Amino acid sequence: MTKMLASVNGGEEAEIALSGGADIIDLKDPTAGALGAVATDVIRQTVKVVAGRQPVSAVAGDLPMQPDVILAKAQEIAATGVDYVKVGFFPSDDAAACADALAPLAGKTKLIGVLFADLEPDLGLLPVLARRGFHGAMLDTAKKDGRRLLNHIPPEHLPSFVERCRSHGLAVGLAGSLEAPDIPRLLPLAPDFLGFRGALCDQSRRTNRIELEAVRQIRELIPAEQPVGRAASVDYRLLAARGYSPGAADPALGTDKIFVRDFVLPVQIGAYSFEHGHTQKVRFDVVADVLRVTHAPEDMRHVFSYDIIMDGIRTIIARGHVQLSEALAEQVAALVLEDPRVMQVKVRVEKLELGPGGVGVEIERKRASEQAHVLRPHGTASAETLFPGRGQKGSSS
Repeated sequence: MTKMLASVNGGEEAEIALSGGADIIDLKDPTAGALGAVATDVIRQTVKVVAGRQPVSAVAGDLPMQPDVILAKAQEIAATGVDYVKVGFFPSDDAAACADALAPLAGKTKLIGVLFADLEPDLGLLPVLARRGFHGAMLDTAKKDGRRLLNHIPPEHLPSFVERCRSHGLAVGLAGSLEAPDIPRLLPLAPDFLGFRGALCDQSRRTNRIELEAVRQIRELIPAEQPVGRAASVDYRLLAARGYSPGAADPALGTDKIFVRDFVLPVQIGAYSFEHGHTQKVRFDVVADVLRVTHAPEDMRHVFSYDIIMDGIRTIIARGHVQLSEALAEQVAALVLEDPRVMQVKVRVEKLELGPGGVGVEIERKRASEQAHVLRPHGTASAETLFPGRGQKGSSS
């Protein structure tokens, strides 16, 4: 299950985050940069306030990539009793040396290496972190300028980062000015945790105080792990809003039609030899009949995001060449139907460059009746590279 990490500046905000249901209490000073460190006495005091109710992490600060400096600060923070120490790895020829220096500490404290999506992260560091005993790695943003993780890395390329972390035995986290609409787009990747600060704060400003209601809204978008052996009281409407579906929805609520129209992308598609080795424009039109979860939708907890459809199409075409428009349409329909809220989907795939008009296929697929009674999370798709070359345009048929 994906956990919710809430960044706080001390014990008072930690209590708010705990009350709102955060899984990990993360200490940082938002006024001092992306990974601004709070004072060690504040970390110790917060560890006492949390008192083991949830794990506590703390950032080491925006430090220069100097092995002795990095090690000294990480040791200082580890001595406060936190469960995790987050260390930023900024672009530097000495980044691997810093990881080497931290190896002895990694044997005693869970270390998380933080890479920055807006600073051309070196994914070659992932096997280095794994060899040096790091517990995990995460993507964040270094510049808090209003741009989010998904502004820097397209969603169809994030699966590559998650899969590479997993292949090296690293826990994986995603953060970077994330907002509520980002959650349904990132949950299918199944990261170990999603990190939040600004979305939890008054007016969504990361330097403001976090607010209980904002924490709760983010919490309700991330399915909580149920204690073993405990029969939970399940709010199926909230589960549906988070990507799950109850066996029997209230028929009075009916369905909504969520659509993506005139969505044109460059696609590697076609059975003819002249269609191989380059892309052509393809237009997608998708209409999904989605179970409603409330008569009065107010926020992301109550809707099926059309971003999921667009992200899914991008992910599919990022896989490589597809021979047939029919095959591409089937893949898109299957991906949309992975979400149990979707009862029916119509997909139109239209090539735009084979003549004076468009050619293609339109299909309509319904959820099998036996599948409508399954309660499960929707699945994932993957891409091969995080930062593909300019000439790599995607996949399709």
